[in-house]
Amino acid sequence: MKTAAQTRAIMTKLEAQHPGAQTELHYENPYQLLVATILSAQTTDLRVNQVSPALLARYPDARALSDADTREVERLIHATGFFSQKSRSLVGMAQALVAHHGGAVPPDMDALVALPGVGRKTANVVLGHALGVFGLAVDRHVLRVAGRIGIADSDDPIVVERELCGVLPPEGWTLASDTLILHGRRICKPRPLCDRCSVRSACDYFRSGAFGSPGARAGSLQPAPRRPAPARRRKTAAARGPAKRPKRG
Repeated sequence: MKTAAQTRAIMTKLEAQHPGAQTELHYENPYQLLVATILSAQTTDLRVNQVSPALLARYPDARALSDADTREVERLIHATGFFSQKSRSLVGMAQALVAHHGGAVPPDMDALVALPGVGRKTANVVLGHALGVFGLAVDRHVLRVAGRIGIADSDDPIVVERELCGVLPPEGWTLASDTLILHGRRICKPRPLCDRCSVRSACDYFRSGAFGSPGARAGSLQPAPRRPAPARRRKTAAARGPAKRPKRG
């Protein structure tokens, strides 16, 4: 695992490669971002941005959504997948906001994760982008990129969040998260484009040679795997013929 200084240097290079990294979800206020982030589970931000305008026009605030029929919400968000679970989370979240926070989104991690359908990742997205509170969201892209480069050493999002927050300045947490997410979407994909990565010289994954595994992208720095030399076959006794008797002296 990289040192704190190495991690900060790597993030500086990644931020230069992805200037102005930002969440790709469209929103105008904390409520809208909270709704969009809940919808974003297991789907793309592009899909959420296509679906959320109709949903938010129908339910513009938490009070309106708290009275919604979940079947109507399902119809509006159907294209995002897992619509039954998401509709229950959205309505439950809105009801909790109305009951405990006057319909406003609280700028507090513990209060946010107490809402239906809201985990640390969602809470950190809303805190960092819409509420001015330092937060580092860890999703599958952050896990993959941080693990490959070697700036984190766990598959547990909470552990990775703690490791990154421990070496990066708080005011840079949200940008770091956005940068790692964008790098994971554009460069460090499941089949990575290592030739386009600004930090490949410091990346544990690249330096290990794993980028040259079968199925690597043609035309990149990823070399084709070498085929092992065929094993030499030993002749069987039958193939060698009858054994020769020693000559008598």
